[in-house]
Amino acid sequence: MDDIRRTELIATYRDGLLNDTLPFWIDHCVDHEQGGFMTSLDRDGTVIDTDKGVWQQGRFTWLLGELYNNVQPCEQWLELAKQGAQFMDAHCFDPSDGRMWFHVTRDGKPIRKRRYAFSESFAAIAYGELFKATGDQRYAEQAKQTFQRFLDHNLDPHSAAAKFTATRPSRGIGFPMITIATAQELRESVGLSIAQEWIDRSIADIRQYHLKEDIQCVMETVSATGDIIDHFEGRTLNPGHAIEGAWFIMMEGKLRGDEGLIQTGCQMLDWMWQRGWDNDFGGILYFVDVRGLPVSEYWHDMKFWWPQNEAIIATLLAFQLTGDSKYAEWHRMIHDWTYNHFPDPDHGEWFGYLHRDGSISSQLKGNLWKGPFHMPRMQLRCWQLLSESSC
Repeated sequence: MDDIRRTELIATYRDGLLNDTLPFWIDHCVDHEQGGFMTSLDRDGTVIDTDKGVWQQGRFTWLLGELYNNVQPCEQWLELAKQGAQFMDAHCFDPSDGRMWFHVTRDGKPIRKRRYAFSESFAAIAYGELFKATGDQRYAEQAKQTFQRFLDHNLDPHSAAAKFTATRPSRGIGFPMITIATAQELRESVGLSIAQEWIDRSIADIRQYHLKEDIQCVMETVSATGDIIDHFEGRTLNPGHAIEGAWFIMMEGKLRGDEGLIQTGCQMLDWMWQRGWDNDFGGILYFVDVRGLPVSEYWHDMKFWWPQNEAIIATLLAFQLTGDSKYAEWHRMIHDWTYNHFPDPDHGEWFGYLHRDGSISSQLKGNLWKGPFHMPRMQLRCWQLLSESSC
């Protein structure tokens, strides 16, 4: 990666974020009448469903606050972040138990609450950025309280009906992964005192239960004791998810100067790149089977936007931390494939869902899952990493 390539990439990520991604969402998803954000958008940004995903309320609020705090103090970004927080405060918490909804109507009437508590993690980091931007202690307290609700429910979901019986207990990588990322954000924004404890605990859980040295694999779901469950769900790997977790851990190693953490993150990336990269068509596959058997989910070989985003960050960070040329090559491969297939040259932003060969499956730009988060986070993080490297 020479200086010319680095300069080109900085422009791609920076200008894509500030001149394409962010304007697309601000122009089309902001609800000026009811507050919050409507992220179910057609190709040209037309709202095609007015319901609101609570994940996206927190995620876009976080992004706007993050950009205000770390790129430039744009008052429009701050005001929109405050609007997102106001909508969450007014409509996204269930007063009966304090937990957050997953899906609400345009005017905030609750539709669905999920058994897991990830809405809380995204709201927590949103409140954290607003505290950093405004100094309003209320936001800091909301960030800490919402993070604690996230922890409490995932550790003891007593208020939700169990999804599974006790016949085959399991644990997933999602909770420790999101705990790491959320605690990292809150450590930086509100000085969360318990951040280090939860980051260490979560990394230890991933190492103990999910990393399988003998088969060079990061397991998505394992038994309660970390054994491989030899059934469809237990054998199914999500390479993009594991690669996302890899760069969370690499980033922690970078911040601490801990080579052991960097090595763990790179190991996770190495294993799951080999399992997830599509040698026939390029890009990261959505699901694969740990034993190479058929996967039960019919969308297993599609190319979703977000695993590509996470692989772009992880490969670039691994190259920055190690100088290993293979990571520069992997970054070139995933960047070039993604940018050749996902961006919409006519209306901006990215398509979210492609077939295995890179052809468009859906012209959706957003829904309850895809919104202004993974892609702009990728653009921001890569811009920052490359700017550090060029200093």
